[in-house]
Amino acid sequence: MATKIRLARGGSKKRPFYRIVVADTRMPRDGRYIEKIGTYNPLLPKDSEDRVQIDLDRVKHWLGQGAQVTDRVSRFLEAAGILEKKTRNNPNKAVPGKAAQERAEEKAAKAAEAAEAAAAPVEEAPAEEVVEDAVAEAEAPAEDAAAEEAVADEEKAE
Repeated sequence: MATKIRLARGGSKKRPFYRIVVADTRMPRDGRYIEKIGTYNPLLPKDSEDRVQIDLDRVKHWLGQGAQVTDRVSRFLEAAGILEKKTRNNPNKAVPGKAAQERAEEKAAKAAEAAEAAAAPVEEAPAEEVVEDAVAEAEAPAEDAAAEEAVADEEKAE
């Protein structure tokens, strides 16, 4: 008889609770099982001791009898030190989605434009010309104001 160590779901709707069981592979997920060897409550915090409880002696017994372990239960057993950690490969897990890739490309393009603008040489006028231009601009509004006052005086005189 082929056996598996797997989770059997219990609990109410949106409040999951699992029994870790040894079951015949032909039985349904929540159906008949041979032995209950632990519990898993995903609603508890990850650092809680009551989140995963397993009878490790019974697990060793059933593994010795040739029972296969599901992925989720194997992670629990790896954390407990019963099984060696398996290397898992999911190369698409870290790949961003289509929209995120487009945003990243746009951001990179903007950064490249900013780098080009910063790298372009800035033409600076000699310091003497800058001072002369500033003096001329300061005098121009004063001359304009004097001309306006003169025009206003002439209009009053008429």
